[in-house]
Amino acid sequence: MTLNPALEPILQAFAAFADTDWSQMPVDVARGMMNTPLADTALPMRRVDNLSLDLPGRSVEARLYVPNGAPETPPLIVYFHGGGWVLGSLDTHDTTCRELAEDSSAAVLSIDYRLAPEARYPAAAEDCYDATCWARDHAAELGIDGTRLAVAGDSAGGNLAAAVSLMARDRGGPALRHQLLIYPVTDADFTTSSYIANGSGAYFLSTSAMRWFWQHYLGGTAPQDAPLARVLHTSDLAGLAPATVITAQYDPLRDEGDAYAQKLAEAGVATDHHIAPGMIHGFFGMTAAVPDARPWVTLAAQNLAKALA
Repeated sequence: MTLNPALEPILQAFAAFADTDWSQMPVDVARGMMNTPLADTALPMRRVDNLSLDLPGRSVEARLYVPNGAPETPPLIVYFHGGGWVLGSLDTHDTTCRELAEDSSAAVLSIDYRLAPEARYPAAAEDCYDATCWARDHAAELGIDGTRLAVAGDSAGGNLAAAVSLMARDRGGPALRHQLLIYPVTDADFTTSSYIANGSGAYFLSTSAMRWFWQHYLGGTAPQDAPLARVLHTSDLAGLAPATVITAQYDPLRDEGDAYAQKLAEAGVATDHHIAPGMIHGFFGMTAAVPDARPWVTLAAQNLAKALA
């Protein structure tokens, strides 16, 4: 399928961004480019609470969304935002969290995990895992059902959701009902067909940007020594939570996300895998400008709702 027409003006607006020399990009400049204000037309929620989670040896900020259609004690989706482990915040993914909450009738807890390069691998993964444990342990305080938990995330957040699913299996919990992986990072291989076809920057995310993200996240750690980052190379995926994996046709990360979905299914994990036709990396957060993106949020939310029922 050709590129979705609604994406063309967005890509035109980011044409200069496509030519960015990421090897010379200061972190603070990149963060300033991504950290946009909250939308004025946010979906109304029953509750939106800003929280500080007291984790072992540190605290992280979080935001709880409880939609109007949620039951009195709703299940919980713990959400990890994208941004290459370097960018992004609670605010950049506010709309996505509201839409997932609205369409699933579940509460969503968005985690403001520590960013690289100030906190390198595996800090983000450990924050996300500990935050998920915190949510289970503080279910009564949050007003949610701590026995019905799922994790979700996009891009680097999808990587973190996959990592938390592995950690939960290998560390004895929490028990997860589902993992939603939206165009997840699963490997550091820049030679795949999807990188070659889509990595120029013409479709928003570039190979040079991904190299920059990986460099900041791993620092001096070799990729082969970062199993919670290169989750595609996990030898055994059996026993993980059922998964929804959504990739995008014109995304450099498409092949590694598809490969992870296939590997999950081969390990016996119930996996609902879709390649969104005509879409680019980041489309999940572009519903206001790209009408065809919204049904993908609804599909993901419905899968979560079924798993959390």
